Amino acid sequence: MAPTLYRIILQVDNLDRAEEFYGKLLGDRGRRIPRASRHYIDCGPVILALVDVNGENIPDLKPQPLPDYIYFAVNDVDAVHARARELNCLSTEDVHGASAGDVVTRPWGERSFYVHDPWGNGLCFVDETTLFTGK
Repeated sequence: MAPTLYRIILQVDNLDRAEEFYGKLLGDRGRRIPRASRHYIDCGPVILALVDVNGENIPDLKPQPLPDYIYFAVNDVDAVHARARELNCLSTEDVHGASAGDVVTRPWGERSFYVHDPWGNGLCFVDETTLFTGK
């Protein structure tokens, strides 16, 4: 049996701002971890951990974005898209000839859109009824 993925960490430089951004985008404010520079949001079986690099007491440490997108399955992609639009974080990139920031059915069948958080992390939100899992 394969190991279970249970946590993914995104680096930020302001935990209050990250809680506000992600709380609005995901529709769940999550929970602050006492005595730590972390804020957790449960995303199904995986915890999205927001870690404030300034709380690590290392001078001049800057948040480093992940090198690729994180994908979220959602039951109302249009509602999440509306919140992303309000947050002004929709991607302006192109994905296979279509705007990444628009809700579009992609060539592989997923109905999705892409955003970038204030720390440069890429996120993709996919209608859970259209997930491509390679099966």
